[in-house]
Amino acid sequence: MHGRVLIIAGSDSGGGAGIQADIKAVTALGGFAMTAITALTAQNTLGVHGVFEVDPAFIQHQARVCLDDLGADCIKTGMLHSVPVIEAVAAVLDEYPDIPLVVDPVMRAKGGAALLLDAAQQALSELILPRARVVTPNVPEAEALLVRAHGDLQTADDLEAAGRALIERGAAAALMKGGHLENQNQLVDVLIDAKAEGGTQVLRFANGPRLQTQHTHGTGCTLASSLACGLAQGLTLASSADRAIAYVRRAIESAPGYGGGHGPLNHAWPLEQAANEWHYE
Repeated sequence: MHGRVLIIAGSDSGGGAGIQADIKAVTALGGFAMTAITALTAQNTLGVHGVFEVDPAFIQHQARVCLDDLGADCIKTGMLHSVPVIEAVAAVLDEYPDIPLVVDPVMRAKGGAALLLDAAQQALSELILPRARVVTPNVPEAEALLVRAHGDLQTADDLEAAGRALIERGAAAALMKGGHLENQNQLVDVLIDAKAEGGTQVLRFANGPRLQTQHTHGTGCTLASSLACGLAQGLTLASSADRAIAYVRRAIESAPGYGGGHGPLNHAWPLEQAANEWHYE
């Protein structure tokens, strides 16, 4: 099935989020992952212990050599931590306007460390968001992008309204993640697609009860890359979102339990399932 995905994001040395999670998710779902690394982080399940920035011109160089030779069926952005990085990435995206873009507006790590400078939020909204085929914010990210107060989004209806507001700001669609909704035991994600065939489509994905686990590091990166993989493979946005959400939940349920903090997911569960069906001589 394949499908080529160029991922423009930061590296997580702990392997749970960022580029590492992106590659694992795309590979597990049958796609081919390429990368343009925007930053190196010294990171584990306990938090981000250091960030080393990559020169914006070299980020562009990584992306262009992949796109010019291998090509891409979808591009996914993650950690774009500063205004110069955002400007550099936007310039590359301008050169490839026909490749669909999935924007994960990464702002903070699971442990709370800032991965997007405050000064860069406006640049992200103005330069990257309008290029998005779909943006995938969690509740805090949506509140920041829309300049809303913390706790402003409380229900699935609020998520839908916020998604429509992000579409008004230029995104073609928004997959609003409900995992951070307070006092909601039943999880729901909301997809609003202004470019769906036949007009704007709104879908609510009921994800079952909230999983009581601390092993959720990299869920946002994983979901966005899974979604990008589906688009790269020619699935509709709705089908891509449905598969991505199911994939992430299973990855959380089967997490290996590594580390003393927010542990990683089990990105390889589809491969483990396939391996059990192989017959060895």
